[in-house]
Amino acid sequence: MATGKEGSSLKAELNRLAGTTGKASQGAANTYASTSGLGLIAALNIKASASRAPSAYKGLNAICNELASTTDKSASDALRSINV
Repeated sequence: MATGKEGSSLKAELNRLAGTTGKASQGAANTYASTSGLGLIAALNIKASASRAPSAYKGLNAICNELASTTDKSASDALRSINV
């Protein structure tokens, strides 16, 4: 298992987690969440909880911290801490 690389972009981290390369952030988030056609925030919220209603969606930093089981990190920093 490996974590992300220091200084990597949100796009790079989403591609790492999705097991893809070169996808736009939205596409990588959908692959990571096993969804399709959703926006970035929606895909990540569904990844965290498939039953989460759109009215309860968290913002980018909050949802990335939830997925990484971290707090108060930027979205990229939080995703970097996830082992795959």
